Amino acid sequence: MISHDTKLSASCAAVGVGETPHYRNDPVDAAQLILEASVAALDDAGLSPKDVNGILPPEGYISSEEIAAQLGIDDLRYSATIHMGGASSVAALQSAAMAIATGVADTVLVAFGWDGYTSRPTAPQRPQRASRLPQRPFAELMRNYYAPYGARLAVQWYGFYIQRYMELYDVSPEGALQVALTARAHASLTDGAYLKDKPLTREQYLSSPVIVDPVRRYDCCLETDCAAAVVLTSRERARDLHHHPIIFLGGAEGHPHPADDITNRPDMLQLGLHSAAPRAFQMAELQLSDVDFLQVYDCYSHVVLLQLEALGLTEAGGAADFVVNEGIGLDGSMPVNTHGGLLSHGHGWGMNHVVEAVRQLRHDRGSGQVVGAQVGVVTGYGDLGDGSIAIFGRE
Repeated sequence: MISHDTKLSASCAAVGVGETPHYRNDPVDAAQLILEASVAALDDAGLSPKDVNGILPPEGYISSEEIAAQLGIDDLRYSATIHMGGASSVAALQSAAMAIATGVADTVLVAFGWDGYTSRPTAPQRPQRASRLPQRPFAELMRNYYAPYGARLAVQWYGFYIQRYMELYDVSPEGALQVALTARAHASLTDGAYLKDKPLTREQYLSSPVIVDPVRRYDCCLETDCAAAVVLTSRERARDLHHHPIIFLGGAEGHPHPADDITNRPDMLQLGLHSAAPRAFQMAELQLSDVDFLQVYDCYSHVVLLQLEALGLTEAGGAADFVVNEGIGLDGSMPVNTHGGLLSHGHGWGMNHVVEAVRQLRHDRGSGQVVGAQVGVVTGYGDLGDGSIAIFGRE
C-alpha cells in the first residue's frame, strides 16, 4: 500500500519506446514481437536489459519470467499482469509508476503485443503457444446469455450501448465519420501505420457495409500482429539518459458496474473512464484545458465519442458536434489519435497510443507533430467498458 507520503505524480518518466511493424499472416509469433519491441524500447532509452528490474507483460502471450530469461534480465524484483483487455496497457503504467515511486523497482518495462490478425477465428490455423488468453470474467455470461441470441462478436456487444447512445442523444452519424476520416489522415503522416498509403474518402466510408447498426466497416479497428513497449524509470535517472524526460503526471483505472455485463447495468453508458479521468487529473493537478492532444482507445469510432465525453470534453451527447465543428485533426481544437489510432495505424493493444504520446512530447513527429505539445493524455478501453488513463508531460 502506498503511504500518504508517497507522491505518485511526477515520480517517474518514460525514457524509451519501441514498436514493431504491423503484420498480417507473419510467421513470427506474438512472444517474438513483444521481445523485439522490448529490445527497441531499451535501445531507444540507452539502457541494457540488466538495468530493468520490473516487467509488466500482456496476459496470455508471454510471462515476465520468459521476457526476463530471453532478454537477460537477471534481477527481476517486480512483475504484474493487468487483466483489463484493451485498457490493460495504459492501466499498467499506473502499476509501473507505483513500483518506481515506492522503490520496489528502479526501471520497469511495460510491453504489450498480440497476434490480433493471425489468431482471428477465420485465420488458417498455425501451431499455438502453450499459454493462451485466460477466460474473461464475462465469458460464461456471453456464452449462456448473449450467444444463444446470436450476439457472439465484440461489435455486437458494443452495438448494444452504441445504439443506446446514438438514439438517446440523437447523435449525428457525422461524428463517427469524422473520427474515421481523421484517423486515416493522421496515418498518412505516420511511418509504420498499416494504412499509411490508403486514403479514405467520405464516399468510401458511406458506401461501406454496416456491420452492426450504426457501426460501419471503417468504424472498426484494424486486426494486426504487432507489439509495442515503453521503459519507465525514476525522474532523476531519466535526466541522464538519451531523450528529454517525458514525465508520468497521473493515471487511474475505472470499472463499470456490473463489470461483466452490459444490458443489466443501471446506466450502460456509464464507463470506467467516467470515474478514472477525474482521479487522474486530480493526481496530475491539471485540467483538460491544459492538454494538447489525446490518444483515445478507438476500437470503434463511436467509442471515441463516448470517451471524449467521459473525459469531460463535452456534455453527454455533444462529442459528435465537437468533432465536426471544433475538429480533432492536427489543426483542430483537440488533436486526437495523431498516429491514426487502432482504426488506421494498427491494433497495438493501445500501447502504440502510448508510444505516440511519448514521441509527440519529445517533439519527434515531423509532419505529424502537434506544435508545442507539453501535455498529452492516453486512454485505454476494454472488457465492455473498463477504462484507464495516463497523463504525460514534457519536463
